[in-house]
Amino acid sequence: MSSRRRPQTYQIAMYPWLAFGHQTAFLRLANKLATKGHRIWFFIPKSSHLVLQLYNHHPDNIFFLAVSVPHVEGLPPGAETTADVPFSSSHLIMEAMDMTLEKVEEELRNRHVDVIFFDFACWVPRMARRIGKRSVFYSTISPMMHGYALSPERRVPGKELTEADMMKPPVGFPEQSIRLRAHEAHGFTARTTMKFGGDITFFDRIFKGVSECDALAYSTCRELEGPFCDYIESQFQKPILLAGPALPVPPISILEERWSGWLDKFQKGSVIYCAFGSECILEKDQFQELLWGLELTGMPFFAALKTPSGADSIESAIPEGLIERLQGRGIVHGRWVEQQLFLQHPSVGCFITHCGWASLTEALVNECQIVLLPHVGDQVINARIMSVCMKVGVEVEKGEEDGLFSRESVCKAVRAMMDEKSEIGRDARANHDKFREFLKNKDLESKYIDSFNDKLHCLFAG
Repeated sequence: MSSRRRPQTYQIAMYPWLAFGHQTAFLRLANKLATKGHRIWFFIPKSSHLVLQLYNHHPDNIFFLAVSVPHVEGLPPGAETTADVPFSSSHLIMEAMDMTLEKVEEELRNRHVDVIFFDFACWVPRMARRIGKRSVFYSTISPMMHGYALSPERRVPGKELTEADMMKPPVGFPEQSIRLRAHEAHGFTARTTMKFGGDITFFDRIFKGVSECDALAYSTCRELEGPFCDYIESQFQKPILLAGPALPVPPISILEERWSGWLDKFQKGSVIYCAFGSECILEKDQFQELLWGLELTGMPFFAALKTPSGADSIESAIPEGLIERLQGRGIVHGRWVEQQLFLQHPSVGCFITHCGWASLTEALVNECQIVLLPHVGDQVINARIMSVCMKVGVEVEKGEEDGLFSRESVCKAVRAMMDEKSEIGRDARANHDKFREFLKNKDLESKYIDSFNDKLHCLFAG
């Protein structure tokens, strides 16, 4: 028998931001850590329990702790997560989450937790140190995004960050060709002054959590974002733990017959699938411009979109005369569909995405070409990773100042990717093939979670 000592396991707590995308991202990490024997105590509001338990693959090691979210003036009764309020009220959910500090601290003391993973609750590091625990900031966005927007290089005492500053990367950033357009920089700069829970801005909240924690963790790998991980490590002087890419779990269902029957009518790789996630809502004029752009390509398409702002229903927002022009080669659908099953269908050859990281990962492990149409926040940086760094997709052109796209720019991007004579398309296909082969390596996930686990041990040994 080997004399090597059995690796230690830990009691781990997790308290993600009260939004479904953050909760599921933390739960994916929890599932990985549970395979190493760690016990995870997962703080969630009562209303999230029924949904999240479907994603708990290790109920013997992952335990949900119901946290009571206090009422804050301005919130509707019973509001506990961002799903319960419009985006404009999300800062009140953050304010309510901050008020759970004492209850969380009490639970951590009673359960003898060793380390707590968090993101927006910037008070966790100080609370953890007060009771002799470690804290890890687990980011649901990429190291590249953190490095670009939050680098200490940008924080000059007495100097206010301007839009011109934000349009270019900080000093020492690994990819100096990454730039923000004027309308994007405006959105990023606004977050430096936007209060997000109490009297702290969104950027200051994240910066505080990142600066005061014991380690940073990301769901990525060095092969994709190594230089940006090194940059973050040098800027914040903290160890970086990488959990590997959040690869999609293969679906166990099959595509609805009405959709598979429709897709089966078209040639291999000839259909556009367009989807912008569960929270992205276009303005009505941009919604219509997108549909006209899809029609202009001449390709069949399936658009899974939310009802646009300013419309009573998705049907009423469809441009007059469009359905007749399509003659059955286009579908606009306003309800949820199984995205992975669409991307896996042989007829789908192009994916137009809002550039959420989960959607991009699903695209990378499939063969469809990628057209990038980001809307807000980290989606913009994600798009630059795909188009500038990895060169696996092309971004739809937008107005420099107003950020609006046209039907022509949508069509141009699709044709650039789908035309076999296009140099951009050929290069993107070759790069995409390379990354797909890498991501589908069956040993990738186990390699990274082993490394993550080793670094977790080092955090306690240090």
